[in-house]
Amino acid sequence: MDLGLADKVAVVTGGSVGIGLGVARAFAREGAHVILAARDRDRVVAAARGITEEFGVNALGHACDVATAEGCASLIDAAGRAFGGVDILVNNAGTGSNETILEAPDEKWQAYWDLHVMAAVRLARGLAPMMADRGGGAILNNASICAVQPLWYEPVYNVTKAALLMLSKNMATEFIPRGIRVNTVNPGLILTPDWIKTAKQLSEGTGGDWEGYLQSVADEHAPIRRFGTVEELADFMVFLCSPRASYVTGSVHHVDGGMLRSI
Repeated sequence: MDLGLADKVAVVTGGSVGIGLGVARAFAREGAHVILAARDRDRVVAAARGITEEFGVNALGHACDVATAEGCASLIDAAGRAFGGVDILVNNAGTGSNETILEAPDEKWQAYWDLHVMAAVRLARGLAPMMADRGGGAILNNASICAVQPLWYEPVYNVTKAALLMLSKNMATEFIPRGIRVNTVNPGLILTPDWIKTAKQLSEGTGGDWEGYLQSVADEHAPIRRFGTVEELADFMVFLCSPRASYVTGSVHHVDGGMLRSI
């Protein structure tokens, strides 16, 4: 299926590894040019170089921290200078947490708010006008199943990802007159390098069977009884950003192997 993304320009935050890199590669495979944003300069530049070499598109690796106003401004400026604007924004940068409400300090709440919510606000504020000038576009916010089915040990993550859902709904209503569609994905268990790293650490004391540990997690949480791959999620996310999904806006899509227990 031709997704109609050839020569479009997509910005992907958290784009140097894991889901973000998978999404950037999926865009490039469709002929879109990509801007990868991440904090680690060497890694994001190398990732962009690899995409250009493999797919023959223009890929830019931009080092910045989108949890800050300055980082968002630098990314917006880089997109304008390098490509004259953008067509697609994927707000993917984020990270899990581990705390209790009683013990988490204000600083942690603020840091996650800036990363999961304000980054999306600031980037949309800067990039949506560029999209409108090019005839419209798409914004996709990567939230989490934890936004609707929280895990007890990460309340800061749960709350800020839930806020991202509401932000997405408001964006969708405000931006559709400009021709910009806004949607959200709530991934469940996706096999990222972070999951593998965590599994190896947690299984060290019991023989090092990290694959067995991951299978136990999948057996407990996902009726499909496995982790999803980055590629499975990325393909769906890129489809939502494409003209093939042109009637989809203001929606939330769970990519979770049946993990969500409610309707």
